[in-house]
Amino acid sequence: MFNILTLNKIAAVGTDRLGENYTITDNTDTPDAVIVRSASMHEMEMPASLLAIARAGAGTNNIPSDKCAEDGIVVFNTPGANANAVKELVLAGLFMASRDIIGGIEWEKTLKGSGDALGKTVEKGKSQFVGPELKGKTLGVVGLGAIGILVANAAVALGMKVYGFDPYLSVDAAWKLSRNIVHAASLEDVYKNSDYLTVHVPLNASTKGTINKDTIATMKDGVRILNFSRDGLVNSADLLEALKSGKVAKYVTDFATDDILCEENVIAMPHLGASTPESEDNCAIMAADQIKDYLENGNIVNSVNYPNLSMAKSGDKRFCVLHRNKPSVIATITGALAAEGANVENMESKSRGDYGYMVIDTVGDTKNALSAIEALEDVIKVRVIG
Repeated sequence: MFNILTLNKIAAVGTDRLGENYTITDNTDTPDAVIVRSASMHEMEMPASLLAIARAGAGTNNIPSDKCAEDGIVVFNTPGANANAVKELVLAGLFMASRDIIGGIEWEKTLKGSGDALGKTVEKGKSQFVGPELKGKTLGVVGLGAIGILVANAAVALGMKVYGFDPYLSVDAAWKLSRNIVHAASLEDVYKNSDYLTVHVPLNASTKGTINKDTIATMKDGVRILNFSRDGLVNSADLLEALKSGKVAKYVTDFATDDILCEENVIAMPHLGASTPESEDNCAIMAADQIKDYLENGNIVNSVNYPNLSMAKSGDKRFCVLHRNKPSVIATITGALAAEGANVENMESKSRGDYGYMVIDTVGDTKNALSAIEALEDVIKVRVIG
């Protein structure tokens, strides 16, 4: 029986997939896994029982992933589960960045009571809300992950020319891209060619402040910038200066900061990207499936702090070993198994940065092998399944 702690309301369509061997609760001191959406876990004391955390969403800024890695807690996210929902909002952002739809609607509300004069007043005043069409314009897409690809392809369908940039573009992702998308060689290439720019990269030390006074200076005059990823990707002080000078015509974001609220030519939304019932269901299903596969089979899919590794089961017992990525660790672990009389039936090992993961299927006597592996210096956590 596994205890699953939920820190937010998680769609039942996901948690129901776990089955009868799982207890779903929002209050337990001994969880085997946590499923979370937006709740912050940075101040939470992680119980010794905790094996995994699944974020029902893409970003994991609310989870101390590095500390979890050191404690042998695998952190998952659900990339792509909310991609379509975000894509649709980005497209809405593109339209609002071009045409002053919101301004026009708010202005027309002020005409209430005009009676028969309304039509003439509208025709006379609507020119103040004129904006360009998207067709024939150039969109730069920085980051061609699950969301960026959908946005880029949709923009092509709208008749836009699209420049895409992603130095880590996978082969699988490349297959999903429209052949009409220009794969830019550099960010500078994207900046100088784009009438519109949308950013779809994670926030980390290397991407913080990607949009700043220096990068803005290389962009077209009157560029329209969209940020549906994280607020820290944009230096808001530099952006406001560019808006005031007219270098940037419009800024549309799903991640407002206090200083940009109510500023002219800023459209700020309250983090609506994944706020659809379909997205919440997709994220819950994906999070539950990943947790179940890890707890029952030791397979890791979509981890942010440990390597992904999946292996079909064979043998009598499966050893799942989280360890530090150091020379000779693998040989030391298999040596400890052999010394206890266990025979390795199948094995796979992967590493990611400072950490590694081994799945070892064994046959034979393994009753003392667990304690032998746990005693090794660079082993963080060991589980035996089966």
